[in-house]
Amino acid sequence: MEVTNDGVVTSFDVLGSGRPVLLLHGFPDTGARLWRYQTEVLANQGFRVIVPDLRGYGASGKPVEVGAYSLMQVAGDMVAVLDRLGVERAHVVGHDWGAALAWGMASLLPDRVDHLVALAVGHPSAFAAAGLEQRQRSWYMLLFQFEGVAEQWLRADGWANLTHLGDHPDAGEVAAEMERNGSLVPALNWYRANMPPDRLVGPPLVLPPVKAPTLGIWGSADTALTEAQMEGSGAFVDGPFRYERIEGAGHWMQLERPDVVNRLLLEVLPTS
Repeated sequence: MEVTNDGVVTSFDVLGSGRPVLLLHGFPDTGARLWRYQTEVLANQGFRVIVPDLRGYGASGKPVEVGAYSLMQVAGDMVAVLDRLGVERAHVVGHDWGAALAWGMASLLPDRVDHLVALAVGHPSAFAAAGLEQRQRSWYMLLFQFEGVAEQWLRADGWANLTHLGDHPDAGEVAAEMERNGSLVPALNWYRANMPPDRLVGPPLVLPPVKAPTLGIWGSADTALTEAQMEGSGAFVDGPFRYERIEGAGHWMQLERPDVVNRLLLEVLPTS
């Protein structure tokens, strides 16, 4: 299915029927591949599972302007998806940039978010307050600001740097997918639009507190994100907040430990 918002097409899949749950991917993934171990499980448990390719990825539109990838613009895409399906409120589950988007939606569009689940990436204010270790782990975000340089670095030696950046379980498929879909520059534009250099060292945006019941999940082998930025996210949630640490899981925990992630999702997301 497709919907257009502000001239940009969002492609999305829908599986099952029941209470809606929106699954949001991040860098450098597409929705169907990243969430392949969750979609059927959730659909079989009574959920209507909505899986978009966020703008810049997969079959969705790829605007040229950097500013077109701001989280506010992409949140508008997600509202358009929900409206297209006649969905007033949905559970929102996000990973990586999809988690950042999910936090923003829960904060700024509280009437559209039922329950929130954030994988790997914590609340923006908790991320900003996570200290020197998190800044060191975020080194690549600064590299990604340099147009042309970042693209060349990621493509070098058969995409070797993309392969080793976070040890993505599907690195080869991701690289082929990005080449095929022309997603590399748009994917980097997410960083350029939302994490410019002054944002990396300056204060975070001040957001209204999240009122939705929230689950934050972090893997102890994540090389890009510290535990502090997820565990500390509860300070910015007025609703119930639960934190879960998955021992030995890396950044892509839904691919590495799908049984654990699926169990947690089913524990916190009501079907009725």
